[in-house]
Amino acid sequence: MICIGLEGTAEKTGVGIVDSEGNILASQGQALIPKKGGIHPREAAEHHAANLVNLIKKSLEESHINTTDVDLVAFARGPGLGPALRTVATAARSLALSLNVPIVGVNHCIGHIEIGRLTTGCQDPLTLYVSGGNTQVIAFENGRYQIFGETLDIAIGNCLDQFARTVGLGHPGGPRIEEHAKKSDNYLKLPYTVKGMDLSFSGLLTAAIRKYELGEDLADVCYSLQETAFSMLIEVTERALAHSKKKEVLMVGGVAANQRLREMLDIMAQEHYADFFMPEMKYCGDNGAMIAWLGMLMHQHGLRQNIANSKVIQRYRTDEVDVPWMEKSSQKLQLPPELMAKGAEANIYPDQYLGEDVLSKKRIPKGYRIKEIDHYLRKQRTRKEAKLLGESKRCGVVTPLVYHVDEAESTIILEKVKGVEVKELFSGENKLKTSKILIISQIIGENIARLHNCGIIHGDLTTSNIILKDGENFKEAKIVFIDFGLGKTSNLVEDKGVDLLVFKKAISGIHHDISQECFNSILKGYQVADDYKQIVAKIEEIEGRGRYTS
Repeated sequence: MICIGLEGTAEKTGVGIVDSEGNILASQGQALIPKKGGIHPREAAEHHAANLVNLIKKSLEESHINTTDVDLVAFARGPGLGPALRTVATAARSLALSLNVPIVGVNHCIGHIEIGRLTTGCQDPLTLYVSGGNTQVIAFENGRYQIFGETLDIAIGNCLDQFARTVGLGHPGGPRIEEHAKKSDNYLKLPYTVKGMDLSFSGLLTAAIRKYELGEDLADVCYSLQETAFSMLIEVTERALAHSKKKEVLMVGGVAANQRLREMLDIMAQEHYADFFMPEMKYCGDNGAMIAWLGMLMHQHGLRQNIANSKVIQRYRTDEVDVPWMEKSSQKLQLPPELMAKGAEANIYPDQYLGEDVLSKKRIPKGYRIKEIDHYLRKQRTRKEAKLLGESKRCGVVTPLVYHVDEAESTIILEKVKGVEVKELFSGENKLKTSKILIISQIIGENIARLHNCGIIHGDLTTSNIILKDGENFKEAKIVFIDFGLGKTSNLVEDKGVDLLVFKKAISGIHHDISQECFNSILKGYQVADDYKQIVAKIEEIEGRGRYTS
């Protein structure tokens, strides 16, 4: 069986042809490079209309087939620019009707993942998807690709492009910023914004532009912008890897062309004993082959459409699509025996202190970060965590005892809490009945409210960072909160809403089958929070800021 795929979600027009065995027979593309400014939706649509027919002809020539050999037409249904999507969809419908073959619209983001899996051989990766319009950390769980983290404002590619245009480097900005960054190793401090597994680039962009306007050397600003933005990207990927325990890391999207970003992600994967994969560059950016291959997978697994239901979906979320061809791998990260646990923040070692069994939490240097960023983050987060662990107790929230803090070594000696991670109780071999999960969820909500009423923001609420102490009755369960490394003090409704949203996304990623019931129970317990109604409303508002949310 042969499928032809049409891509045109933004400025790149792509046509690809694949067969049912996964052989890529052709991949042709033509990018729109504006003379000034960014990509205008109407101009992108006109670009697709002008180039699609020629690219289809070239693809047929490259694959040495005729139109009569085509059995299926696939097209990018979304997400993307409305006029561009509609132009390509119209072309796909016309082609399918003229050839009298089925048509299938696919999710552009999942196309990137599947072409990555096809061309690299990875099976069940944690994927960092970085492009002009998207920044997502994605992994397969419960029959779908779940979004573990994403940008809360602009995408990384958009950030780089906007900076480049503002300082006169032109479009596309990424390659030109990379070129200038290689000329410097002088780091200028810029905002570093990570919120659990989500991140924000708008403040970083504004600060970088301001540095340049104040007279800082362009190469220094490019170097600093790139190192800060990429460190944020790798950290949220690392956090998702530690939470999901995947054995493989895949990077896709146009920004994957950046050599420094590839190097950083590879180092992080090695530090976590995971395998790093990345497709050839021609399959990293937008291309028709990824659309054709995803269309083939969908058709083979019964996800079929017709002309009548082939409308584009401009805000097409990655986690809205069933992926019946995927299977979760049984492979998990294997740690060396001396390590008790490895998180995104630190390594955990068993230790002894004054005759007590304790845990040594050591924030080891991160090989992917430059020393200026790494030293600052490790020292700041060690000090902050020790302080918040103590303050939380005064708010009635159970946290591990802190025996000793060594700021010079970024190490905290902590009480060894005897219990089970809530993550293990909500899923996996030790999964509890839903009724018990909801009881625990409500108690968790009550404890989060106590933290927030004291002005404490945890910053990294996941089921991996909460422990249920052994031997407790579920209705009187002692919940222990750990890992306050991203925490802070704040009474802002915004910060409290973000804290809860981080938790909601973490639950959806790993515990998707019970996520809504679970989060509802958390909110039920959270009703004792000051400003409860305003905070819940704020969660919905913040969710609406995410990419491609309706």
